[in-house]
Amino acid sequence: MAFQITQGNVDDRKTVPYLSKDLWAKLFGDKGYISQDLFQELYKQNIKFITPFKKNMKNKLLELWEKLMLRKRSLIETFNDQLQNICQIVHSRHRSPINFLVNIISGLIPYTWQKKT
Repeated sequence: MAFQITQGNVDDRKTVPYLSKDLWAKLFGDKGYISQDLFQELYKQNIKFITPFKKNMKNKLLELWEKLMLRKRSLIETFNDQLQNICQIVHSRHRSPINFLVNIISGLIPYTWQKKT
């Protein structure tokens, strides 16, 4: 598991190379991550970056399995729900950066030890 905490005005696409440095094969993202530069950078790392298409984009050939995986948004939402409700990571206003980090880390530790089915 990898995570990175950034300010609110940082583009999410800038964190992808750091978060995917130990990955290989395929990486799926939503329409917000569409970027030719990011695709090429990940391709150099032997990662196939797969995103859905926007209406004005040319259609590219995808394997059937890849198309099916793009529809699995509910898996990501389930992960987010577990972090918020089971591990009690919630968006709240902390009075110091240390309290914020303690809240995040204290939620990620139980998640990593949670039994996976």
